[in-house]
This record gives sequence, C-alpha cells and structure tokens, in this order.
Amino acid sequence: MVASVFDLFKIGIGPSSSHTMGPMVAAGRFVARLADAGQLDRVARVETRLYGSLALTGKGHASDRAILLGLAGEEPVTCDPDAADRLIETIRANGEILLARHHRIAFDEPADLIFLQRERLEYHSNAMTFAAFGPDGEELDRRAYYSVGGGAVIDEGETGGNAPGGGGLWDVPHVFRSGADLLAIAAETGLSIAEIMRANELAARSPEALSAGLSDIAQAMSACIDRGIRTGGILPGGLKVKRRAPLVMAHLMERQERMLSDPLTVIDWVNLWALAVNEENAAGGKVVTAPTNGAAGIIPSVLRFYDRFAPGADQAGIERFLLTAAAIGSLFKENASISGAEVGCQGEVGVACSMAAAGLVAAWGGSPMQVENAAEIGMEHNLGLTCDPVAGLVQVPCIERNAVGAVKAIEAARLAMMGDGTHRVSLDEVIETMRRTGLDMNERYKETSQGGLAVNVVEC
Repeated sequence: MVASVFDLFKIGIGPSSSHTMGPMVAAGRFVARLADAGQLDRVARVETRLYGSLALTGKGHASDRAILLGLAGEEPVTCDPDAADRLIETIRANGEILLARHHRIAFDEPADLIFLQRERLEYHSNAMTFAAFGPDGEELDRRAYYSVGGGAVIDEGETGGNAPGGGGLWDVPHVFRSGADLLAIAAETGLSIAEIMRANELAARSPEALSAGLSDIAQAMSACIDRGIRTGGILPGGLKVKRRAPLVMAHLMERQERMLSDPLTVIDWVNLWALAVNEENAAGGKVVTAPTNGAAGIIPSVLRFYDRFAPGADQAGIERFLLTAAAIGSLFKENASISGAEVGCQGEVGVACSMAAAGLVAAWGGSPMQVENAAEIGMEHNLGLTCDPVAGLVQVPCIERNAVGAVKAIEAARLAMMGDGTHRVSLDEVIETMRRTGLDMNERYKETSQGGLAVNVVEC
C-alpha cells in the first residue's frame, strides 16, 4: 500500500493530529457504528476511556474537547473552531450531548470521560475505548480505537492489517515501499518522483480532482499562515505563551530598507511563516496535518519560501512539491512512524523536515537522486529528537521547533542541490535508524510530558 497525498495532508483543527483530530474521528466512528447497528436511539450513556499518551497529555492537547465534538457529529475537516468552542460550552453547561446531531443523552464529564494515565493498551500508546449503555445500564457496544499519527485512526479489528488508518492507494501502476524502490522506478521509467506519485494518484481520481485537491491543500496552508500573522494575544492552556507572529511581521515591515542588505532576511520570513502556523495550531485553529499537527508549520513555510523566492515558481512547482513530499512521507509511514507517541518528535518534525526538503528539491527541478538525498539529510539531522511538550501543550518547544525545522529543510535541499545525488547514507538506512531509535527511546520522551523540558521547565 502506498499512502495517498491526501493521507499525509489532512485539513483539520489543532492542536494535535494524534490527540485532537484522531480522537474526534474515533468518537464519530463509534457513534456511526451504533447508528449502523440500529442502536443509536437506545443509548443513554457513552463512556470514553483514554490510555497512555492520550491520557497523559490529552487535556493539554484538547483530547477531551475533541471527543465531545466527535460524539456530537463534528468532523475535523468541516469543524469551525469558533463554533466548536460554543458547542463545548453548551455541552458542559447543560450536561447533555446530542449524539451525531440526532439523539440526546446525559453527559457527566468526570464519570463519562476518564483519563487512565497509568494504563496503556498493547497496540499503541494513543489508545481509547468507547462503551455505549442503554437506559437500564446494559452494555450495547464497546470498541477500542488507536490514533496512530497524522489524524489516522484504526479500531481493534484493524490492528492486524498493514495499512494503519485506512485509506491509501492499492491498485497503482508504481508500487514502492522504499527509497530504493522509488529510485529504481524513476531510473526505469524516466519519471520524476512527483510523476510517479501523480500516476498512482490518478488510479483513484481524475486529473482535475487531483489538481483541485492539491490546490485546496496549498490554499489551506497559506490561509493558516495568514491567519496566524493577523492574530495576536495569549495562547490558551496556562503557560501564557504570547503569539509572536504579528510582532515579527511588524518588525519585518518596519525594517524593509535595512533588510535589503541583510542576506539572512529570508530566514526571518521563513521563521515568521512557521511560527504563524504553529501558533494558530496551538490555539485550536484550522491547519493541515503535514504530516502531523505538531509539525504543521514546516511544509507550509517551506512551500511559501518556494512560492515567494524561487525564480519561476508556479502552480506546477507547488504540485511537484506536494506530490514529492507525500511520496517521502509514505515511506516513513510505511516503514517507521509519524507518531510522536511512538518514536518521539523525530517522527513529526523530523519527517516533516525530510518531506519539505524533498519537496523543495523537486519544485526546484532536482533529480530523483537529489530528492532522495535531501530527504535523507532532512531526517538524518533530526534523529533522536524527543517529544517532551511542557504542560502537555503543543507550544513549548513545539512552535519554535517548527521554525528551526523549516530552515533546516531548506538547508538540506540546498546541500542536496549542490551535489549530483550520490551520497554515503541512504534514505532507507536513515528511516530504519529512526525506527530503531524510536524503539530505544524512553517512554518519558514520547509525548507523555514525563521527561525533558516538560519536567525541567517551571510552568508558572
């Protein structure tokens, strides 16, 4: 199975693809399961239990809100953040949830939404169970779900499959499971990596639908940057982190003349765009998982860097960027992980950096070997990156980490373009190293907020 570009880039709400979007999807799937079985109107109570990383950092990542929204029939792609806030207030004030916008039940948050911080289900740290009960207390249904990264969810019946989260491209002209496969297909066919990915996508949709979908992704990324630049204030959650993007923008505009002589000004712009996205994400705004919410600022900022600063940048280049980035992301998803709860932040920021570097080289017209080299560099220098969010919030160090990751992606792309694509360490070797490093990493550094900065930074 090859992941589709639309598996890697999903439009949804912040602050976390695994802890917000995934639980929202899971809750919605459970309610739909009840409806399909003809049980929805019999439900008097729904109990949700969160385990592992979801329980440890769920409140900081808004997992509780996400589950209520999912039970109420909201979906990540269509959910309006402002309307969601009002809906949550209504649910909590009235002690009721309208399941799937259809069937009203009582809701007692302490009893019905339980965080089991010391328990973990075997398959994945981001685990949750839903149970529905009838008016006499009889159990109508119970199901376990796992949020496996990037907003993808599988249930207990899918854990033995090879396609976490469903979706993907199955009957395609170019099957690849490694970087070596990609390079071999490119050498045999003369196609670029973007063209390989495009041919696979066209097995499932028309050229017009593919271009429209890619345009929607790019526009959603750009809109998120612009909203983040416009919006000031303090981020929610209690750390009192101030949004910096509007101030950085004002600083850049005030110093335009002096910055003409500063060759590093472009880095300031890239930093601005990454900060804007991740501040918007931290506030629960609309973002694009790229491939996760915690790393959502890297690809949009590097893509805008291409659009604003590359001579001859055009829509075709943007499509090459996104298709190539998705091909690289598919390799990480297939052979390692994009879940911070599984492998640390190397699976989020590291993968996004690798994807962005590869996409930028493709947009610049680099060869498949140069693309693979850029992807390898992007991950190699993120190996071992931990996920230790302070207070369980996607703010410190996550926001700045995206800015650094974006600049690192550009550096990786430039290094790759300086060579002919030949290099000593392959992308496949780096992906396997990342996987093994994640296995070796202590659980405290896997999105549990039990180690690193999360315990060494005073929260108030």
